[in-house]
Amino acid sequence: QVQLVESGGGLAQAGGSLRLSCAASGLTFSNRAVGWFRQAPGREREVVVTINWSGGGTYYADSVKGRFTISRDNAKNTVYLQMNLLKPEDTAVYYCAARAHVDASSNPDEYDYWGQGTQVTVSS
Repeated sequence: QVQLVESGGGLAQAGGSLRLSCAASGLTFSNRAVGWFRQAPGREREVVVTINWSGGGTYYADSVKGRFTISRDNAKNTVYLQMNLLKPEDTAVYYCAARAHVDASSNPDEYDYWGQGTQVTVSS
């Protein structure tokens, strides 16, 4: 059974930091691209950041550039999202997703497996 499990969400103050983790089981993580997406109430799911299979290729949404950093440890089947300088507008449910391709995509429809999501709330 394939599972992606996010952790690390919670409440942070503006300017603070959180680190999200996405642990995979039941699939070979090392040959898959991974993305972090988020969805705020009343809004569509949007891409935050993606990473290719090796970690050598990343894409960041303009809204998080310079503040968020994605990394992966294929030996641990885990992808991380370090979020610094958090803003209230970062408040959302954050999802990790994996696709059956080595290269990443910013289109959520191109991802095959999704985690259950973790809530991130940033207070002003």
